[in-house]
Amino acid sequence: MGEAVRNLDVIDTGPAFTQADADALNARFDGVDALTMLRALFAEGTLGRVAVVSSFGTESAVLLDLVAKADASIPVIFVDTLKMFPETLAYREELIARFGFTNSQVVTPDEAVLAAKDETGLRWSYDPDGCCAIRKVEPLARAKAGLDAWISGRKAFQSSTRENIARFEVEEGRLKVNPLGDWVKDDLEAYFAEHDLPRHPLEAQGFLSVGCAPCTSPVKPGEDPRAGRWRGWDKTECGIHSPNDPNGKSDSLPPGYEPFL
Repeated sequence: MGEAVRNLDVIDTGPAFTQADADALNARFDGVDALTMLRALFAEGTLGRVAVVSSFGTESAVLLDLVAKADASIPVIFVDTLKMFPETLAYREELIARFGFTNSQVVTPDEAVLAAKDETGLRWSYDPDGCCAIRKVEPLARAKAGLDAWISGRKAFQSSTRENIARFEVEEGRLKVNPLGDWVKDDLEAYFAEHDLPRHPLEAQGFLSVGCAPCTSPVKPGEDPRAGRWRGWDKTECGIHSPNDPNGKSDSLPPGYEPFL
């Protein structure tokens, strides 16, 4: 009589989330306010390993306040490109302390990659896509490698490239949550006022969207809020929310990298 077939352990390599999951969540939370939604998602553990990614820009305080009210233990990831405004770094410390987050993390570019591809630190001046790829996209991809879901502060009104943002999206099997996707500027302003949230120090100087210092300028009256980003270049996103690398390699991870979280 033959030996019994040995049971083999099987590793589940399927995506954590599918489009069907995103569709179901969009339907479930249609019309539900952002704070109630976040509290339910965190309490139920629906998102698995999750973190909020924040640029600590001019509108970031709203999402961070909501997340903290729902669960202040949720990790907060900040990508420090090493080209940030000092005001942004100070604002980050202020908000983390104010909201009481207990797991604040900073991810930075790989030193070896910078030495090989941006030794002078001036790549932003002639190849902004390439600069974003090595200073922002790759570090965040490394951070997200250990996540099932991540929370973004994108809002549809910010620019024409961000229209029709769903609350739940799927990117490469990972759930992307946009709690403020349907908020308008008046909603944000009302929230800032109601909760007396601190403003980014550069906002009063006309910086309506703040990124890296070399590639950010004040916005003129009547301009798109993101017009001050990469002014003079045919570029509207850093690559985190849409690909900018013409070779399609911005999201690739070098061999040997371990998940940041």
